[in-house]
Amino acid sequence: MLQRVQTVYMIVAMLCIGALYLWFPSVEDAAGIAVIERSEPLVFGLIFASIALAVISILTYKKRQLQFVLNRLNIILNFVLLGVFVYRSLTLSGETLVSEKGIGVLLPIISIVFLVLANKAIKRDEDLVKSVDRLR
Repeated sequence: MLQRVQTVYMIVAMLCIGALYLWFPSVEDAAGIAVIERSEPLVFGLIFASIALAVISILTYKKRQLQFVLNRLNIILNFVLLGVFVYRSLTLSGETLVSEKGIGVLLPIISIVFLVLANKAIKRDEDLVKSVDRLR
């Protein structure tokens, strides 16, 4: 059913990553050279894969175990995306303007939190179904 609470959590996680793509500016160093851009193939691929996994996970509401696994894969993708952001910002020499535009780095963390909440709700539903099956 699409009206479950984990669907809401997954939609919020998907919107966080979508907002990351829409509003994440390119991070530039002091010389004005772009360090991280959303149009980079690696960053774009990770963002697109995360959104696609969230959509697929929402649409597979009848298969709770598959939904649980897809959310775990999405969490791993978000950690990789966060790692790319941190790696690119830490390997630069000189000063960057990350502190002014640092909210984009927090959006994968917010998405991870909502995906973990969705997995807890899926686990709760799965335990409820197993307990009802034991009563039959």
